[in-house]
Amino acid sequence: QVGQAAYSASKGGIVAMTLPIARDLAPLGIRVVTIAPGLFSTPLLAGLPEKVRKFLGQQVPFPSRLGDPAEYAHLVQALAENPMINGEVVRLDGALRMQP
Repeated sequence: QVGQAAYSASKGGIVAMTLPIARDLAPLGIRVVTIAPGLFSTPLLAGLPEKVRKFLGQQVPFPSRLGDPAEYAHLVQALAENPMINGEVVRLDGALRMQP
């Protein structure tokens, strides 16, 4: 988004570090997986007016709503249970790409 260069750079740094850190920690049997969440129904968003929350949810292509924290937890469990997932960035955002 416009005006979000520093925010974008910080997120890009996490994405860029995921694979090298996974490779560095592999000899220790440690896996590294990054989850890149979209808009979730969290206490932060709960403080916004209902109209704003509804608008944000409608921006998500499918499903057109805010994510539920239980869905995030479900992904964490699936990633933890699958030992072959390592060094990967998983988007959990309903295909959302924020507009400028």
